[in-house]
Amino acid sequence: MSTAPVIAAVDGSEDSLRALDWALATATRRGAPLRVVHVRQYAAWGQADVLVAGPPDAQGDPVLDEVRARLAGRADEAAVEYVALEGVPGAALPELGTEAALLVLGSRGRGGFASLLLGSNGLAVARDAECPVAVVPGPGREVHGDGPAEPGARVVVGLHVDSPDEAVLDFAFTEAALRDARVQIVAAYPWPLQTWSAPGQLVPPPVDQDAVETETRVLAEGFLAPHQERHPGVRAEVRVLPGDAAGHLVAASKDAELVVVGRHRRRLLAPARMMGSVTQAVLLHAASPIAVVPPAPPEE
Repeated sequence: MSTAPVIAAVDGSEDSLRALDWALATATRRGAPLRVVHVRQYAAWGQADVLVAGPPDAQGDPVLDEVRARLAGRADEAAVEYVALEGVPGAALPELGTEAALLVLGSRGRGGFASLLLGSNGLAVARDAECPVAVVPGPGREVHGDGPAEPGARVVVGLHVDSPDEAVLDFAFTEAALRDARVQIVAAYPWPLQTWSAPGQLVPPPVDQDAVETETRVLAEGFLAPHQERHPGVRAEVRVLPGDAAGHLVAASKDAELVVVGRHRRRLLAPARMMGSVTQAVLLHAASPIAVVPPAPPEE
């Protein structure tokens, strides 16, 4: 596996410590080092998004001291490094993605409002980091649905057949292989279709739902084929469902190991990084950890 570290962002909150445990287990599976980072926020006027030159001493950081105590006796699971920085977490943490295999944080940090399901730092990091970002939610998130039809570890991944992203599928299959889990692919199609016509124009014949579902399944299975070849030990199941993709992914998150979603590609008229509405909804409501994977770079 890659020697790039798994980075866990901590701030002393229960959510961040829970994410730390998840990050340690993930680093151990990957055979990667764990880097624990605490960004100490300061309020210097006019310097809100700048890191100070030369990071402060990690030995004198009380948050990192708490983490050391928490990981005492578990250091043999993965090589652990401790880093203290100063700055604004929402600006500093995404910068760490250039050298990380995965960046992990809790859904809310210290000082966040209890009513918020996801803090602003989580949204900023998931939107801006160069590497995949995993957000570990707190306990108690309830989702509607009957849960999986069969027991066993699952990695859920959303697949948009109109614009599939290989990086998202690759991440999902790799994580499933590491976790000895199956991959559950959720491919949603819009239904019912909206048909608009101007007065006096002929209305096109109705679209057959079975045909739309069959075409969606065929496309999905075609996109999965190369990933199944690379991971022959990972079983994949495709769920083709009508309607709201976000709702289906949130429902599938019940008792899942992980839900994997993609981030929007940059577009000519919208060069800033963006997250789609489906990704945001999953981050806000899924019961399992959520991985947001940046798009694969375009081919030359």
